[in-house]
Amino acid sequence: MRNPEIKDNWFIDKDSRDRWVYHRIKKNILSTKTKFQRVEFVDTYDLGRVVVLDDKIQSSDVDEFIYHEALVHPAMVVHPDPKIVLILGGGEGATLREILRYRSVEKVVMVDIDEEFVRLCKKYLKHWHHNSFNDKRVELVFTDAKEYIKNTRSRFDIIVADISDPLQEGQVRDLYTKDFYSAVKNRLLSDGLFVTHITGVFYASNDMSYASILKTLTDVFPFTDFYYEYIPSFSSLWGFAVASLKYSPRKLSPAAVDRRLKKRKLNSLSYYDTETHKRLFHLPKFLRSSLLKSPFSK
Repeated sequence: MRNPEIKDNWFIDKDSRDRWVYHRIKKNILSTKTKFQRVEFVDTYDLGRVVVLDDKIQSSDVDEFIYHEALVHPAMVVHPDPKIVLILGGGEGATLREILRYRSVEKVVMVDIDEEFVRLCKKYLKHWHHNSFNDKRVELVFTDAKEYIKNTRSRFDIIVADISDPLQEGQVRDLYTKDFYSAVKNRLLSDGLFVTHITGVFYASNDMSYASILKTLTDVFPFTDFYYEYIPSFSSLWGFAVASLKYSPRKLSPAAVDRRLKKRKLNSLSYYDTETHKRLFHLPKFLRSSLLKSPFSK
């Protein structure tokens, strides 16, 4: 992480061979290697505490609430009564934190392959997970997400994929395929929703771009909605998709969003509200044009 040509200590986030983003480190908190990945926690001057997995930024203090609220709430709000939720990944505990805000939720199964990483997050990211791991509604399962989906007989109202990017060399690419999405579909209840992030809108470094992932989702689900937000620690617009058997968050009226947020006592969110929901699904011209030119057509 140290560059001898630059004074002080810096983390370099290498988006591609053509774009590197430097972050000055205030303090190195932890650097270790689990069975599955290299884990680093660093305190930076611009982003606060940062989670780095295999040299890629995953979350940061200053904007984790943007990413996690954007990932969770559009799908949760459009469902009329979410009770049983599955989280794939989400080791930091922040996705879990957002799901547990819903009083209707009776059970959350969180599946993460890396038990040691979750243990480290419990210790070093308390201000993110808010002790969510100890909620009596939570069941933690440490196994591969693909194997869990394949073997479980449970069905869910909401399935959230908070997983790593589909890098060329990573096994996680299997979690962005038609086969996997078909298996996820079979684990949803008849009115269930699946939500996942779908990588950076601009800086796709391999064949699995946001548009290609959207195309895969539309091949499996009857309803697929794309939305995006700028995530400062990623230095990019970041794509998300909600895929559903019945509901479309894009079609949920502002009045309905407002009613549901008030009824569910979700007025204290930092990022997501009625105005945010409305904006998320109104795409600018260049993105609409990009999607029209891609295989994604719904």
